[in-house]
Amino acid sequence: MSWQVGAFTILALGMAAGFAWYERKRPDARIVALVATLAAFAALGRIAFAALPNVKPTTDIVLVSGYALGGAPGFVVGALAGFSSNFFFGQGPWTPWQMGAWGVTGLLGAGLARVCGRRANRWLLAVVAGVVGFAFTAFQDVGDWVTYSDHSLGALGAYVGKGIGFDFVHAAGCIVFALAFGPALARSIGRFAARLQVTWLPSRGFIAPIVLVLVGAGLSSTSWLAQPIGMGGAGGGTAYGATTPAGYLLSAQNSDGGFGPAPGSPSSQLYSGWAALGLASEGYNPQSVRHGGASLSDYISGGESSQTDSGSVERTILVLRAAGLPAGGLVSTLQGRIGANGSVSGQVNLTSFAVLALRSAGAAPPTNTMAWLLRQQDSDGGFSFATKGAGSDVDDTGAALEALSGQGGGANARAVRFIDSQENSDGGFPSQPGGPSNAQSTAWAIQGLLSAGVSFGSLGRPLGYLRSLTAPDGHVRYSSGSDQTPVWVTAQAAMALAGKPLPLSPVALQSAAPTAHQASAVHASARAPTAKHGKRASGSPAGNSALRRLAVDLGVAEAVALAPVG
Repeated sequence: MSWQVGAFTILALGMAAGFAWYERKRPDARIVALVATLAAFAALGRIAFAALPNVKPTTDIVLVSGYALGGAPGFVVGALAGFSSNFFFGQGPWTPWQMGAWGVTGLLGAGLARVCGRRANRWLLAVVAGVVGFAFTAFQDVGDWVTYSDHSLGALGAYVGKGIGFDFVHAAGCIVFALAFGPALARSIGRFAARLQVTWLPSRGFIAPIVLVLVGAGLSSTSWLAQPIGMGGAGGGTAYGATTPAGYLLSAQNSDGGFGPAPGSPSSQLYSGWAALGLASEGYNPQSVRHGGASLSDYISGGESSQTDSGSVERTILVLRAAGLPAGGLVSTLQGRIGANGSVSGQVNLTSFAVLALRSAGAAPPTNTMAWLLRQQDSDGGFSFATKGAGSDVDDTGAALEALSGQGGGANARAVRFIDSQENSDGGFPSQPGGPSNAQSTAWAIQGLLSAGVSFGSLGRPLGYLRSLTAPDGHVRYSSGSDQTPVWVTAQAAMALAGKPLPLSPVALQSAAPTAHQASAVHASARAPTAKHGKRASGSPAGNSALRRLAVDLGVAEAVALAPVG
């Protein structure tokens, strides 16, 4: 066996093992989309800097991807980036070496996260990026020696010696890129991954995974990727007989007991879980909610064994307890994921929901968990998705207030002031400070304020904003200019409109399954008249909405070319 054949065999086996590891983890749709997006982003980053020899952000993007997502996704991001970008630079015997080296870069990022608990600062990321960048190019020097030389030690020294200057240039570029965007990219990837938790289901017919690519717009713009292609928005399916959020949700249920992102879409644990919580807040026990088949609680309980990530475990506990069902096994699983410092994966978001889930199950959260959560409050009074200093936002501040539930003393008051300061002129709240209002962020703000002791009656403006987004069929639009994943948005808005922060108390069982018509009749008198709705945003968002749709179309085209593996 020649050197070349032996080396390529080892590389092929290594990459096959990496991809097999990724597939055996059964990544959900959130991770599939994000991995392909990041691979395309890394490939385009390499192409964008083609004019500067060896100065490329690809190594940094792959390293941060592994740091934020874990080893298997990080490996696939790196390997796909190397393969995809060489459609521009040219495929050749160097491609497997680049794929393997960038795949290992993703693994090293995951290793850094395990060592530092995803608390690496900007300078640590930069140092690691520089070392990894130098190692990447040195590995390519070895690849050239294996592929083209007589394999003598003298030839190896010549290849490494000639390439060392380029190796240092690449390392220096990696340091600069890490200082420029390393922590921000890590936060964006982590936030996106945790907010979209989707469970894989057996396909009904042929459903091709479609990847949306966002380049330059920022990975934290989750609304563009949250709507599955082909499933439709609110207009994709009509919830007949529904005129209230509860009625809309009841009419959107599938025969398997679950919910998709819109009526007629395949069910998933993510949307079913939030639909269950939204309906429970309106007094509908998930055990009684059925649409000619299995109940909602049957569907959720049936997927209990597939809940692998902490966010899914926490959500399922909240649902089961709202239905009055036991959740002991999941509670034990969740308790085992609380680290020595009291947090879940070092993230405010997951730790807040862990507290809520444990509280719903009657289990007291560990003392150091509450202490850790309080220590993550930013100087502006808000909380971020990750840890202190990562940038406060309304969603995570609202969830943290629900977790603290009046136990935070002065921290509660500061968090309330932060949320108050983010209210827009239309009465709604943005996902990020200074952004446009949306229904889900407004719902989190309302629930957080209620948990902190703010009276429901004093929240007329944000409640009016939510009501102003309610369509004739009962679903709640994401914003005045965007309509997507209506089941998810409506369910979260329903809890706020009902004045029910998490965790929800167990709901009494109904004697018969409720219908959309009954829900509409019961709640018709409770809907506020239009005159009491909050003011709408002054500017028309139609142009922005059209621009977003154009960006999505371009992203799909790029993804087909640059991210061939789901």
